[in-house]
Amino acid sequence: MSTTTVQNKEQIITKVDEILDRQVSRDEKLFAICELLDDDVDVFDWVGFYLVDPEAERELVLGPYVGEPTDHTRIPFGKGICGQAAESLETFVVQDVSKEDNYLACSIDVKAEIVVPILKDGTLLGELDIDSHTKGSITEDHRDMLEEICQKIVKEF
Repeated sequence: MSTTTVQNKEQIITKVDEILDRQVSRDEKLFAICELLDDDVDVFDWVGFYLVDPEAERELVLGPYVGEPTDHTRIPFGKGICGQAAESLETFVVQDVSKEDNYLACSIDVKAEIVVPILKDGTLLGELDIDSHTKGSITEDHRDMLEEICQKIVKEF
């Protein structure tokens, strides 16, 4: 099992800051963050953003991502881990997706998942969703780092 060391976390956060300082679109920045996390954290096998659809009530739409294509391009609040995080406005860590009743299977390879809400003044703007092919692989260091990244991303909305 891999961990994100404090040094590695600091390097990733610095790279995120550099990405957010670029003069490119929000989606280009989000995609670059997906690439960074996919490349720099070996247990992250699918990294993507779901964004609140301003045209639909209580629905997430797939944004930039890195990994295998998914059929789950729209997710209602409350459905699956992403939908649960959207409803509760809390980070969800699932170390074994096979034990979840409300899990939306994206791939048979997915064993663990973390979903971190992106909140501005208590309002959900989107989520960072990460799947791992390794059961039990999401650490507290991962969670802390991803929550910090999501706090930084807020300024892009």
